[in-house]
Amino acid sequence: MRRFFELAGVVAFLTLAGAAAARYSLARGYTLYDGDAEAHLNIARRILDSRTPGPEQIGTVWLPLPHILMIAAAMHGGWWQTGVAGAIVSPVSFVLAGAFLFAAARRVYLSAAAAFAVVLIFALNPNVLYLESTAMTELPFAACSAALLWSIIWFRDSQSIFAIFAAGIAAFAASLTRYEGWFFIPFIAVYFLWIAKQKWHAVLFGAIALLGPLAWLAHNRFYYGNALEFYNGPWSALAIYRRQLAAGMSPYPGDHDWRKACEYYFAAAWLVAGPIALVLGAIGAIIALLRKVVGPLLFLSLAPIFFILSMHSSGTPIFVPGLWPNSFYNTRYALAVVMLAAFAAGAIVTLLEIFRPKSPGAILVAILCGLAPLVFWISHRPVCLEEAEHNSVARRDWTRQTAEFLKVHYRHGSGILFSFGDLTGALRQAGIPLREGLHSGNGPAWNAAVVRPDLFLREEWALAFAGDEVASAARRAHYRLRKQIATTGAIIEIYQRP
Repeated sequence: MRRFFELAGVVAFLTLAGAAAARYSLARGYTLYDGDAEAHLNIARRILDSRTPGPEQIGTVWLPLPHILMIAAAMHGGWWQTGVAGAIVSPVSFVLAGAFLFAAARRVYLSAAAAFAVVLIFALNPNVLYLESTAMTELPFAACSAALLWSIIWFRDSQSIFAIFAAGIAAFAASLTRYEGWFFIPFIAVYFLWIAKQKWHAVLFGAIALLGPLAWLAHNRFYYGNALEFYNGPWSALAIYRRQLAAGMSPYPGDHDWRKACEYYFAAAWLVAGPIALVLGAIGAIIALLRKVVGPLLFLSLAPIFFILSMHSSGTPIFVPGLWPNSFYNTRYALAVVMLAAFAAGAIVTLLEIFRPKSPGAILVAILCGLAPLVFWISHRPVCLEEAEHNSVARRDWTRQTAEFLKVHYRHGSGILFSFGDLTGALRQAGIPLREGLHSGNGPAWNAAVVRPDLFLREEWALAFAGDEVASAARRAHYRLRKQIATTGAIIEIYQRP
């Protein structure tokens, strides 16, 4: 009963912190600053709100679970238009992530105070609080990871088949949320094979967990004719990177360079976790290893290792200020280090309890450890928010201007041709349902309209980036250019059929 009340208190704290952060971001418009957050929300919307609704609208490259979880909120017109729908799944995931981290640390360290310190360091990190208020996938994945960690520890202690089912379901969910989840599966299966008294338990875990990757491979094979479309298809990160290299772009930092990959990832971790949390995590890791708390730290190290491998071998970039090219990109990938540092730091609190079990001073130490990282953040803006704001200035400007024009001139039902992606944000702000648009996710109808607009383009409006295939189709169909919006790095063109 005591542990139940401890967990209930943690959940209440996480709920209040998450709700406050989400409300703060919504009030300032931060929720959809990140272009990926806008895209995730609009993909969730188009699964049902489309001329060709169904699983194909899930697309490729990005894994489907976060979009599926967002469907109900995204289909609420007002919530979609204002962005509120993008700030529902992540706050819930934030609460689950913190609760499972607490439960896992409570079981490992046998100390409520240590577990509370873990939760404080994780939950009060401003980058975590910003990302939990957006439609990004980091917090849903954090929830899956924390649930998986807790399940692994539960099985280690109990050998319960229910723990295997829990671990399998958590790994299945993780593998349909982010690709780091795929990386986890073989390591956990080998660990279960090593510790399980009945080896078929490890096989059962693998069978459940692998359903996620197999389902995604099948989806890509069925809809795109290539099971690896998400990895090497024309819109995959790797294919885009190769085209950029062919056009003369310099390789990303860390590309086939282990030293730079580690340097850039650690620089991002310094900015995302903060130096105080990293120092506490390093000290806690030494204490934890001396106390033979090895498995949880190894598990939480898998995600950072995955990102370093991706930077080295898969064309995944991380840019940070102070290192070439002195900009912001994908700093959020270092969020995994926050979880690792927080869990490791919990071991510091256990030192006091070695000498005085259940000492009231342990709570004070836990609070001090949990609040200490905030000293760094008093004078530093969250880098993930700074990145989103910096990289979206032009996009937010032309999205607003485009939406304002469409609100005045577009008549519902008249139809609009556009190439999904960033342009979808203008339709969202203008309140135009996606089913009124013909976009690149609509298969043959889209292909016919852009290849032979003289025969198949029937939409009254066309929304394009200057020079793209929509602009070309509109001009060939003799549409009239009604509005041109020029901003840094982009020119938006709005055409109307004469």
